[in-house]
Parts: sequence; C-alpha cells; structure tokens
Amino acid sequence: MPIYEFKCLKCNECFEILFTSAQEAAELKCAKCDSQDIERVLSSTNFAISSGSGGTGATAQTRSCSSGSCSTFDIPGPR
Repeated sequence: MPIYEFKCLKCNECFEILFTSAQEAAELKCAKCDSQDIERVLSSTNFAISSGSGGTGATAQTRSCSSGSCSTFDIPGPR
C-alpha cells in the first residue's frame, strides 16, 4: 500500500494519502483548505547506510560532477 506525499500550492500544507489498491480513486485535495491545487512531493527514504562489517549493507560511491558532487548508492537485494 503506497503512501504518497503532497503539498498544497495554496496554503503550503504537506499531507499524505494512503492508497489501498491501484484502482482506488482518491480525492486529491488539501485537508486544510480544500484546494485541489496540489503537487506530489518526492519522499525521503528511511533506508540507513551502515558501515558495519559483513558486506551486506548498502555502499555509496561519490564523485565530482559539474554541480558539485554526485553519489550513487548500491542497495542490496534483487536486481
């Protein structure tokens, strides 16, 4: 069940909507001001990168890019 985050462009309220199925029709409007002028927000992840031993955690590779620095994360699991 995905949870999507949204931001109201009228009052700047951030809120979440839980979808229980792909066919579910949710009413996409701000709970605070009832505006339908909203945008989907990219959520941050709760995945933590550990430097512990065992080699089963995620690894990060950082390199220089034109905008400063860029990182690529290799997260274990099926590819």
